Amino acid sequence: MTSEINLKKNILITGASGLIGSRLIKILVEKGHGISVLSRQSKNFNDLKSYTWDVEKQLLDLNAFDGIDTIIHLAGAGIADKRWTQKRKQELVDSRIKSTQLLYKTIKSLNAPVKNFISASAVGYYGNRNDEILYEDSATGTGFLADCCKQWEQAVDEGLNLGIRVVKLRIGLVLSKQGGALSELAKPVNFFVGAALGSGKQWMPWIHINDLLSIFEKAVEDSKYSGTFNANSPFPVTNYEFTKILSKKLFRPLWPVNVPEFILKAMLGEMSSVVLNSNRTSSQKLLDMGFRFRYQALESALSEIYSH
Repeated sequence: MTSEINLKKNILITGASGLIGSRLIKILVEKGHGISVLSRQSKNFNDLKSYTWDVEKQLLDLNAFDGIDTIIHLAGAGIADKRWTQKRKQELVDSRIKSTQLLYKTIKSLNAPVKNFISASAVGYYGNRNDEILYEDSATGTGFLADCCKQWEQAVDEGLNLGIRVVKLRIGLVLSKQGGALSELAKPVNFFVGAALGSGKQWMPWIHINDLLSIFEKAVEDSKYSGTFNANSPFPVTNYEFTKILSKKLFRPLWPVNVPEFILKAMLGEMSSVVLNSNRTSSQKLLDMGFRFRYQALESALSEIYSH
């Protein structure tokens, strides 16, 4: 199978102001790709072409698709931003499914020459799986996160019917200096109350932001990347191991008593599954593609992040 490698693409990005999108744009521009942004509000993205859309009303600026051959779809309401009421859960699903449907509907109506559709997904797809090693072809799990991710990926796969190359990246905990989940996990540790959550035995797939950006870059530039990938370090850790290493890097103590599961459920409700679910993902498929992680071990990833 031959592949197109390093051909310059004209890319439309959704979710461009988020943790991943804002960094990814800089990298792709430096590599010479043409970048346009699809955003809910008209704003300046460093002089890039910017277009607006309204997912709820299923409207977008059709000019956004002029000359576009690749879409990177990162848009979606923040999973842990608000408590999960029924209304909020519907917002989380709709922001992912309806946005994807709107993109494909527009591609079809314009007969736009889009050849590549690269979408974020999440390890929530697997649900809570204890110590089971999870591969891309493992069955979907149960619970809201799994249902949400399954619907999300099914919507993304509609591109296959249009002859589009589809890539789905199942992402876990993204480690970055610029905020995100790591800053929230570090708060109790910084305040000298760091402790494992629940049993502490649940597996936490993680990835350094630089490695994740490199995976997106590969997915853009190399057409051999197709289908689903677990976009996480080859070495997931348990919640206890994660908290222990994080405490060490921040020069803080680790409490010998875990935060009980019932307290987390009382505080967070159903959203507690975000920190209590166990996902022992395998990255073998990426490794078999020849991808090389710069940060395979959590210790080295956190050392880079906290070195300054």
